[in-house]
Amino acid sequence: MADLQDDLHPSTEAGELDDLPTPSPARVPAPEPCPPASDPDAAPLERAHAVLAAHPVADGYSGLPWALKHLPWYDLELGETAVGTDVPRLREGHVGVLFASLHLPEALAGDRAVGATLEQLDLVKTVVRDHPEGLRLAYDAGEAIDARNCGRVAVLPGPAGAAAVGDSLGILRSLYLLGLRVLTLTGATWASEAGLTRFGEEVVREMNRLGMIVDLSGASAPTVRRTFAVSKAPALCTRSAARALRPHPANLPDDLLAELGAAGGLCMVPLTAEQTGPTVRDVADHLDHVRDVAGPRGVGLSGTYDTGTAHPQELGDPSCYPRIVAELLRRGWDEADVALLTWGNVQRVLRDAAFTARTFQVRRQPSTATITDLDG
Repeated sequence: MADLQDDLHPSTEAGELDDLPTPSPARVPAPEPCPPASDPDAAPLERAHAVLAAHPVADGYSGLPWALKHLPWYDLELGETAVGTDVPRLREGHVGVLFASLHLPEALAGDRAVGATLEQLDLVKTVVRDHPEGLRLAYDAGEAIDARNCGRVAVLPGPAGAAAVGDSLGILRSLYLLGLRVLTLTGATWASEAGLTRFGEEVVREMNRLGMIVDLSGASAPTVRRTFAVSKAPALCTRSAARALRPHPANLPDDLLAELGAAGGLCMVPLTAEQTGPTVRDVADHLDHVRDVAGPRGVGLSGTYDTGTAHPQELGDPSCYPRIVAELLRRGWDEADVALLTWGNVQRVLRDAAFTARTFQVRRQPSTATITDLDG
């Protein structure tokens, strides 16, 4: 990542969306309730609840919006068995912030992707409005803290896929004004296996100016490295674990983990069996590894609930977060490092994005560049 301090001083149509295949309810695994603690686990689990009460979880990825899209009725405050996430389970798991994914099926592109993303964003706002006792929209670190202090779970819109932006910086700005706060740099011609094009670099600069956070999960290594060089704000990897432990394509090799940590970014380890393994211990192994390579300020958590993926044993829904924290405490993690993992690191990234935006907005007007201008 370029040094920010150097720059601070001189030197579709809606009807078509309904034609998309509706996922069968059978494809979404039924949430498994967290089992009660056995006696040997009682002390670490009680301590985990105490730590999380002070430092709640910022969950980096939830598929809840797309899951709710296909339900005729739901009540997240009372409890909802048709999905893995509801307010009672979020509270039991001490979740303070939930990143609401606006990702779409890969078949959607162009205008249909823009329209579907807008519908998803509208749905997130509607869900929060309809559940005011449990949820509250938040667009920055301060609003997330306010929601927590009021006993609500802060819902932050994003990440969305780059297909939602297409090749238009105007659409990017409009999505930000409507509430989008995280964009994944995959699925666009300007962020490919070859890396960022000149227009892709301009997208990153405009995101910096707006205060929108870059998500690099699933991006190619050249795209990741070029983003580190161009961006003056830290990036997230909202669904990436350690490739050294599990060779999943979305997981990061150690060299990129080290660069991510050096750039102030954050690897949010997903609680999925496919990426991290089938047990709590496997997830803890990834968290240990990412902390060792990227540093304590470079690791976070990503539930990835309601995405249709299988989860490790004892981590079937958001109420189970104390289980993974208890395992880390058994391994010798101190409260300071757990606090960074669950809450502090995400708060830092949100604050840094806002600080960068304020700096850019003094020095840089909204970009009028087009992909034709820069990439020919």
